[in-house]
Amino acid sequence: MAKEHSQLDYNFYKSSCPNLTRLVKGAVWAAVKNDSRMAASLLRLHFHDCFVNGCDASLLLDDTANFTSEKNAGPNRNSTRGFEVVDTIKASVEKECPATVSCSDILALAARDSVFLMGGPYWYVYLGRRDGKVGSESAANSEIPGPSESLDKITDKFVAKGLNLKDVVVLSGGHTFGFAKCSTFSSRLFNHSGTGSPDPTLDSTLLEDLQSQCPNNASDTSTNLAPLDRVTTNYFDNVYYKNLINNLGLLKSDQALLTNNQTASMVANYSYNQYLFFKDFMVSMVKMANISVLTGQDGDIRKNCRFVNDA
Repeated sequence: MAKEHSQLDYNFYKSSCPNLTRLVKGAVWAAVKNDSRMAASLLRLHFHDCFVNGCDASLLLDDTANFTSEKNAGPNRNSTRGFEVVDTIKASVEKECPATVSCSDILALAARDSVFLMGGPYWYVYLGRRDGKVGSESAANSEIPGPSESLDKITDKFVAKGLNLKDVVVLSGGHTFGFAKCSTFSSRLFNHSGTGSPDPTLDSTLLEDLQSQCPNNASDTSTNLAPLDRVTTNYFDNVYYKNLINNLGLLKSDQALLTNNQTASMVANYSYNQYLFFKDFMVSMVKMANISVLTGQDGDIRKNCRFVNDA
């Protein structure tokens, strides 16, 4: 067990903020009831945060006169969402337990609750993270896996964070709900790998539908959305893997999981065994949530998730 992992505890706030999980779950439930997309958005916030400086809520920091937020990085700009939900949770937690619970712990809990409320597994979240005081736009640009990157490139980025090839396949399953902008996959529709033609691995009916929804070179292709899973769009299940086998993966990075014998075998296993996917997803989420966490006297407990306390 990693040193950081061993310093976290399921019951970290048992005495200092005993109603924490109830507060987070209630706020996530209200947000998802209002906007079903928010569940996937909160999971994505947690993922994008952990891949830059570790799980320290650095992604939540706003711009200041002396600081450029990670929100401005390519993978996050006009893409990550749910910050207002985190603000709402933080405000309710601060009211009940002032200066006690970190924003990074709130992100980890909100991601878990988002998955569970949409039909996915429930896992115990290790708590006790502290918040970072800096962020890095450049690291966000270079270290967050991208939707058009090769499987090898994505795997390298996972390995750099202490994760492995299995974690790539399992955490990609988070694309079983949520939406993606046309700009993240439009090259597959019209100019795959610079060929001037569509990606031949894309199902022909899906290709036709997506080309209609995301016209080539249209000005609105950067804002139009398509579901990552067209079959069970708002449910967390294993249909994502079934879609890949049927060439219905939306992103290049998703369909790329079939280009490697090892990952393709895992995709097949998860496609017919949802229990196995859920079990492994919980394990990978715990691993990811413990990437380079700050504990003890390191970092801070932000009063406002958007700014460091001494800003």
